[in-house]
Amino acid sequence: MTAETVRCDTCPRGCVLHEGENGACGVRGCRNGAVIPLNYGRLTSVAIDPVEKKPLARFRPGSRILSVGSYGCNMACPFCQNHEISKAETAPDGSAWEDAAESCTPEQLCDLAVDYARRAGNIGVAYTYNEPLTGWEFVRDTSRLVREAGLVNVIVTNGCVNAHVWRELLPVTDAVNIDLKCYTEEGYRRLGGDLDTVKESIRLCARHCHTEITSLIVPGLNDDEAQMEEEAAFLASVSPEIVLHVTRYFPRYRMTAGEPTPIAVIERLTEAAGRYLEDVLPGNV
Repeated sequence: MTAETVRCDTCPRGCVLHEGENGACGVRGCRNGAVIPLNYGRLTSVAIDPVEKKPLARFRPGSRILSVGSYGCNMACPFCQNHEISKAETAPDGSAWEDAAESCTPEQLCDLAVDYARRAGNIGVAYTYNEPLTGWEFVRDTSRLVREAGLVNVIVTNGCVNAHVWRELLPVTDAVNIDLKCYTEEGYRRLGGDLDTVKESIRLCARHCHTEITSLIVPGLNDDEAQMEEEAAFLASVSPEIVLHVTRYFPRYRMTAGEPTPIAVIERLTEAAGRYLEDVLPGNV
């Protein structure tokens, strides 16, 4: 790193950027000598969802939550389920996401959440769809207002973010779902992430808020029973009350060939994880 560069410290990639450059996530860039979130307050998706869709099975079941997403992601999963906003450089109309995404301040989003709470029983805001912590400052600023308004905050994330970010967020976070992609360092390297960082995120979150984990079972990546047992044993060591969703993969993005994960595999891995955890749920079956 030189005097003309800055390092982003949001995730373990630690991108070193020259003026005008963006990091691997596409949305943290060097501007005027500082790293800033270019997607701050830029929304691509807004919906009222059942909280179970996050997925959160044991947090306010039966509730509905205002779910919002931006664009960008710091990982490179070839099977991304939301690649249109996570990995695409442009919006469907060909314009840059920075221009196409709807502008929204933390105050406006909080007001919307409160309005939906009055009219539709909304319980709060879920930061989801893309990787929300590429723009964690917006999540923090909005969450503080949402908490003050008496509503809840939910984060759905890949968990590949450094601990100082969680220290900013967890005081105003009520629940998280972390996507644990696999349980090998080599597998995480293939996906552009870091297993140790995600494990530390799980430990931190489990100490401070309701925590559920999702593992999307991709054939050839994480469908090994021994790997699932090792993953479940780790989660149980953090807290046996952690909920694990063992979810079926369907071909998407750059992995359109092949078949969905066989249901029998989901059943086998759910049973394996259940040897260590009290609450293991199959998904997408």
